[in-house]
Amino acid sequence: MIVAESFAPQLNGVAHSVLRAAEHLVARGHTPVVVAPAPGAARRYGGDGPERAYGYEVVRVPSVPLPGYPEVRIALPGRQVADAIARHRPHLVHLAGPFMLGAAGGAAAGRAGIPVVAVFQTDMAAYARAYLPVAGAAGARLAWRHLRHIHAPAARTLAPSRASLRALVAQGVPRVHLWPRGVDCLRFHPRHRDEALRRHLGSPGEVLVGYVGRLAAEKQVDRLAEVSRLPGVRLVVVGDGPLRSRLEAALPDAVFLGRRTGHELARLYASFDVFVHAGPFETFGQTLQEAMASGLPVVAPAAGGPLDLVRPGQTGFLVPTDARRGFREAVERLARSRELRVALGRAGRAAVAERSWEAVGDRLIGHYRLAIAETAGPLRE
Repeated sequence: MIVAESFAPQLNGVAHSVLRAAEHLVARGHTPVVVAPAPGAARRYGGDGPERAYGYEVVRVPSVPLPGYPEVRIALPGRQVADAIARHRPHLVHLAGPFMLGAAGGAAAGRAGIPVVAVFQTDMAAYARAYLPVAGAAGARLAWRHLRHIHAPAARTLAPSRASLRALVAQGVPRVHLWPRGVDCLRFHPRHRDEALRRHLGSPGEVLVGYVGRLAAEKQVDRLAEVSRLPGVRLVVVGDGPLRSRLEAALPDAVFLGRRTGHELARLYASFDVFVHAGPFETFGQTLQEAMASGLPVVAPAAGGPLDLVRPGQTGFLVPTDARRGFREAVERLARSRELRVALGRAGRAAVAERSWEAVGDRLIGHYRLAIAETAGPLRE
């Protein structure tokens, strides 16, 4: 059973990784059940019977929109998780990005004597600093205390990057292991480059610099203002969120496309010349992998997940978090040299070519099996 803090139709890292993990479990002959927030006010989503639109059962928990960011749903768990565990009798409970619903899932699994694998995906302490600046360090400490309460009983906690693993260990979380994310190198591929689309997005000869992600405070897209003003450069922003109107006013030279998915998103990635991401709170950085698979050099903060993904000077550039003009300087260097862009883009594609979701999914199943075996032995004692 996968207890997910977020799930389709929401678009974010947690929802995407749960979709791919469940898809892989089905392909390997297992029977996943997903417990996730309902996407709207309706008590049941998907009709009167069980929701099976994804090829497995999805149990929806009532939720409310996050104030100021209605696209994010906060689950209000009651008995649903415990009832689902009693009904489905899973061998293992996987907590995906646990915080609210995940806390209920972990507690219910503990009462039922079922081993738990908790997957750390969202730096809630960093989010507390970004969204509750008045709380400051105290808010971050409270977030970590809650995360320790969820992760400490787990048979295994899986971290998406070495930076996240070190942070979890430093906060006293036991039994932490590395589990990165996969990327679909067939969907995201340089062959999808579309010259007609490029002409639509920018003037002839302009270097197209793309950003893909939520338009929210923690992503710090406003740090790309100087990039958007570079001569001969067109910044293209793909995504939506509560700060879209403010960012459109702050970056008047940028093109804002809103949310894009599927082949349209893959076509956009491949049609960019450079990919840039400004947020310093990424535990992994899935959009960086998608851009690299599309043959793009990437520019990202020297913090968190990007430290594992970007080889400076080989697949892109890492910008120190305190460098005010760092993004402008990195993009300017890439904009001056098509040869450099092509070389770094090819190296980036080669670097992610073996990171398939199939391989990553098999590693996850391996963690499941070890968690079950370890819980049956000394850990349970």
